[in-house]
Amino acid sequence: MPARRLPSWAWVSGLTVGAVAGVAVLAVQAEQGPRPTAAAARPGPSASASAQPSAAPTQSRPAAVPDGSGTGRRIVYSLGERRIWLVDASDSARRTFTVWPGTVDPDPGTYTVGTRTDATTGSDGVEIEHVVYFAAKSGVNIAFSAAVDGSSPPPAASGVQTGGIRMKTSDGSALWTFGTAGTTVAVVE
Repeated sequence: MPARRLPSWAWVSGLTVGAVAGVAVLAVQAEQGPRPTAAAARPGPSASASAQPSAAPTQSRPAAVPDGSGTGRRIVYSLGERRIWLVDASDSARRTFTVWPGTVDPDPGTYTVGTRTDATTGSDGVEIEHVVYFAAKSGVNIAFSAAVDGSSPPPAASGVQTGGIRMKTSDGSALWTFGTAGTTVAVVE
């Protein structure tokens, strides 16, 4: 008696069910994984949500890495200066740039890059890329990202909590390359 072949729809259905089950298992594992936490966090005043960084720096030399931001390879984010430094293992700034923070600021302290997402839609409806999550506060995830179209975010509507720290597209690409999972993020005043 010849062997009976399964129809192609049966194969496709079986593969689809297997893929959905695999994604569900990975989602459960991600939910049970480590969450970003602040080490030595101290409450401090948040930067104003209304101020925007200038399109071009007014300084003739790059801003120095803030004192008290730690040592070694790290991302340094200054709440007051609205600026990020990508610092190499020799404590030299490889790159620095201004950013547009959301309405929820992380507390000053030391964090670790956790989840990274290549592209998604921001809470403001803008397509964003190179999303690097490192903290959560008041139920809001805080992450670095860049708008795909290169735009700066509009001011948030009154009462809307956003944790996205946006940057220019080229800066977002540099941070994405530098800020792999496990990279230290130092948040300073």
